[in-house]
Amino acid sequence: MEQKVANLKVALVGNPNSGKTSLFNILTGLQQKVGNFPGVTVDKKVGQVRLNDKSSFQLIDFPGTYSFYPTSADERLVVQTFINPSDTNYPDAFLYVADATKLEKHLLLLHQIIDLGLPVVLALNMIDLMDEGRVEIDIEKLSKKLGIPVLGVSGRTNKGVSKLKEQLGEILDKTSINHPGKPGYQFSKMEAQLSNELATVAPTLNDYQRLVLAHHYTWLPHLSAQTKANIQSIVSKHQFEPLKLQVRETMQRYDRFTPIVQSATQTFESGKNQLSEQLDNILTHRIAGPIIFFLLMLLVFQAIFAWAGIPQDLIEGGFGWLTETLNTNLPEGWLTSLLTDGLLAGLGGILVFIPQIAILFFLIALLEEIGYMARAAFMFDRIMQFFGLNGRSIVALISGGACAIPAVMSTRTISNWKERLITILVTPFISCSARIPVYTALIAFAVPATTYFGGLIGLQGLAFMLLYLLGIAAAFLAAFVFKLILKTDETSYLMLELPEYRAPMMRNVLLTVWEKVKTFTLEAGKIILIISLVLWVMSSYGPKKQMEAARAAAVSQAAELQLEETAKDDLIASNLIEASYAGQLGKFIEPVIRPLGFDWKIGIALITSFAAREVFVGTMATIYSIGSSEDTFTIQEKMAQEVRPGTNEKVYTPATSWSLLLFYVFAMQCMSTLAVVKRETKSWKWPIIQFVFMTALAYLSSFLVYQLLS
Repeated sequence: MEQKVANLKVALVGNPNSGKTSLFNILTGLQQKVGNFPGVTVDKKVGQVRLNDKSSFQLIDFPGTYSFYPTSADERLVVQTFINPSDTNYPDAFLYVADATKLEKHLLLLHQIIDLGLPVVLALNMIDLMDEGRVEIDIEKLSKKLGIPVLGVSGRTNKGVSKLKEQLGEILDKTSINHPGKPGYQFSKMEAQLSNELATVAPTLNDYQRLVLAHHYTWLPHLSAQTKANIQSIVSKHQFEPLKLQVRETMQRYDRFTPIVQSATQTFESGKNQLSEQLDNILTHRIAGPIIFFLLMLLVFQAIFAWAGIPQDLIEGGFGWLTETLNTNLPEGWLTSLLTDGLLAGLGGILVFIPQIAILFFLIALLEEIGYMARAAFMFDRIMQFFGLNGRSIVALISGGACAIPAVMSTRTISNWKERLITILVTPFISCSARIPVYTALIAFAVPATTYFGGLIGLQGLAFMLLYLLGIAAAFLAAFVFKLILKTDETSYLMLELPEYRAPMMRNVLLTVWEKVKTFTLEAGKIILIISLVLWVMSSYGPKKQMEAARAAAVSQAAELQLEETAKDDLIASNLIEASYAGQLGKFIEPVIRPLGFDWKIGIALITSFAAREVFVGTMATIYSIGSSEDTFTIQEKMAQEVRPGTNEKVYTPATSWSLLLFYVFAMQCMSTLAVVKRETKSWKWPIIQFVFMTALAYLSSFLVYQLLS
């Protein structure tokens, strides 16, 4: 094989749950990249498949698709690519993956692809089931009848993969690239005339591609307005009826390939099939099913919450040690502060989320591999659709209780653009673990520590639960509003094939975890780091004269009060942050936040906690001269003593505390989440909208509560 195949592209296609991803991972290993197809938010996986030491080809993993009559953005992408030879992702050949146990259901798309006129190889996945006596397939007969190479492979055992590579190498060799397969669809007289006439508009397409063009030209992005007008004229002339002809084509194709499949294959009922049915009777039961699901999600939530604690502590501890080492061994100055308080703090803010992301996607990938997540989506789809969401949205919403970042990333399993976008926009309403320090610090001022039933139930615990319920209610109400506002041509329904329960493939699970962690670290991490450095500059610097005056005043006051060195440093830090640009901004926004019961100090905390909500506690510590101490009880004591200047009125009254609590329930104060939303939506438009509407809701809620309670 010559090096010339290196630049050739092979499209990996097939139905959802056909084992396509497993085969892609086997063929490419770690030699794969994740990007996005031009102009859309659909993920694009590309990998290099090495045939020998000197040659390889590019394998593009296209979204799972059922036919050339799309119902989602993913399927539209497949169609628009395969009828546009000028598309950068237009393939030189196809590798079609089908489940050997459900061959008849998986061949409609194959039959259509054969008619595109490009070489096709059919890989019958899960062929290892032949060894178990569950399926018999005459591969040679099937290949002869379809007119294309057919090979049996196993994504679980790697069986047949070497032969598959050899076959792909042969069809990519220009001397043998002559296996387009037998045409599958017989045009009607009108369709033949229509296709011939469309040759004047699309001369580079073959007959079947022009027919597909007639069905979908209205939404194809690569067509100019004039081209669409010309197609419209031809289509109208022939009284083209898309739906009627789609049904005709589908039925004719099934009539042609069904006898082929039946004559070449035989599937046997097995104990595993019966076990799957028995499990489904329990796991998808209308009462037992949801209970089991919530118990599983509770386990996932607890795992993210508990298991991530140790590695997160190690990461934070490591960065703390490194920061202390640098502060000890480097001279004081802006460079040291930049390294420790800016760069290292930013990197720590990125890496500390990795354990949660890794654990969430590890567990979700396990459940997906087993076949359970499709059942969960099926169970909850009806009620979720009422709110404009999808059955798969429930996974993101529940995992958002641990952290919104991996939860937003998990929405990639939702194929409908509108439902996925709504899920992304409302998931941050779910109270995450970062809010817990804020809730803990403020609930003591809002609710008395009254308990009932021998201390089993307390008002503060109920208030804590109420804050979580408020977030959940806001998520569903916001989803319903977005359902009414957002428009899409996509049909809102859930179509999926319930896969058979199988033992998970750890290779797929670990590659999924690696991909998600790498994507978060490299893509979202850059934005997080930049914003962290901006926050450091704002908190560390201010107008020179004001900063010098603030330091001198603190030193003078410390001498007057005979404070020890630590207390003196705390007082200086407090004065400097007030004089810094962040403090100036706090003073600037004070008139806006005063109706909420907030002063400039709380304003600074609102600004700095944009990095992450839990930063609120550390900011309060610095502002109230506690320095580096972050003991919640100590902070609460100091906050409890705070009074408004010129009065004896406490700052943290129940009215102010409830106002601040509601602000943190509803506000989008997490730059990491915004960065991930930007990455997932491929635009700043949606994170800006998300930030604005969540902040507006937070402000209005805080205003109403403060005015009513005060």
